Amino acid sequence: MQTTAYMPQTSSLNALEERLDRLISSFDARADTNAVQFAMASPSRDWTWSWPSSSTPYFIASTTKLYVTALLVQLRQQGWLDFDKPAASYLPVGMMDRVHVRKKQDMSQHITVRQMMAHTSGIADYFEQRGRKGKSHFERVLKEDFAWDVHSVVEITRALKPKFPPGTPKRAFYSDTNYQLLGALIESIEGASFSQVVEQRILEPLGLKDTYVFSEEFINQYDQVATMLFGKKPVVIPKAMASVQADGGIVSTATDGIQFMKGFMDGTLFPTSYFKELFESWHSVFGPLEYGTGVMRYKLPRIMSPFQKIPPMVGHSGASGTVLFFVPELDLYVSGTINQLKKRGLVFQLMTRVVLLCQKLFE
Repeated sequence: MQTTAYMPQTSSLNALEERLDRLISSFDARADTNAVQFAMASPSRDWTWSWPSSSTPYFIASTTKLYVTALLVQLRQQGWLDFDKPAASYLPVGMMDRVHVRKKQDMSQHITVRQMMAHTSGIADYFEQRGRKGKSHFERVLKEDFAWDVHSVVEITRALKPKFPPGTPKRAFYSDTNYQLLGALIESIEGASFSQVVEQRILEPLGLKDTYVFSEEFINQYDQVATMLFGKKPVVIPKAMASVQADGGIVSTATDGIQFMKGFMDGTLFPTSYFKELFESWHSVFGPLEYGTGVMRYKLPRIMSPFQKIPPMVGHSGASGTVLFFVPELDLYVSGTINQLKKRGLVFQLMTRVVLLCQKLFE
C-alpha cells in the first residue's frame, strides 16, 4: 500500500517540523483540549516527528479495536478461527443468546465473526444507543462512574433494538457490543485474559513499553493517565475505563501508536496478504468515516476540501479524541490525541491539517 517517496531537503523538513510544532501547540493551548500529543513517521523517508518531547500515556479508546483485529487475524492465520463461522461457536455457551432478536426471531446464532468485525451484524450498541429510559450507558457513566463486564454488556444489548438483520447488504452500524463479544471470543480461544493476550501477541513482539490494557489492577493508577475532557470538564471514570477493555480500554502514547501501526501495516503482526479482505469492502458509519473488516477509513469528500485533495487514511479513531492512521499515498503514519470526548470532530480537523502540511512537502 506504499508509494515511491519523494525525499525533501533537510531544510524543508525542518521548516515542516516548525509548522507542525506551532500547529499542535496552538491546539494544546485551547481550554477544550488536554495533554495533546501527536507523532508522525514516514519510513521510506526515514523521517519521524513527535510533540511534545515527553509524553503522558493516554486512553486510545476505540483505537483499541485495531489491536483486536490484529489478534483475530493472527488466530485465523494459525487455524484457530474462521471469520465466516458463527461467533457463538467460539464463545461460552449461551453468551450470544438473544443479543439480536428482530420481529421475535433470534438471529444471534447466525452472526459471524466477520460481521461483528465489520459492524454489519446489526447488533445494538450497549454503550451509546439509548434505551427505553432515554439514557445511554455512556450518558450514565458521565454522571456516575461504575464497572461492568461482558455479561452486563450482553444483558444491556438484549434490552435494545437491533438495527437490521445480520449481513444486510450495504448496511453497517457501529456497535461497541461487537468488540466486547470479540474480546470474550479471544479470551475463550486463548484461555487467557484479553490483557494477557495483548501483552504476549502484540506488546512484547513490538517492544511497546508504554502501552497496556487498563484493567481493574490499574484503577488506582488512573491519575497517571492523561485526563480526558467532556467539553471543558475533566472526566474521572476509572471503573468504566477498566471495564471497556476490548472495545476501548488500551492506554498508550503517540509514539507507541506509530510503532503499533507500522507493525499492523508492514507484515510484522500478520501477513499483508490479509489486507485484501480487511480493506476490500467499506460501509459508511459516521460521515466521512467508513468501516472495512476491523479497520476504519477516513475519506473526506472533495467537496469538503475543494482546494486540495486529502488522501484516504486507514486505521481507527477513538471517542476520546484519538487518531491512529496510515496514509498510503504519502507513506505517512499519524498518531495522536486531544483528550476530548464531546467535540469529536476536533481531532479530525487537526489531523487533516497535519496531513495537508506533510502532503505539500512530500508530493
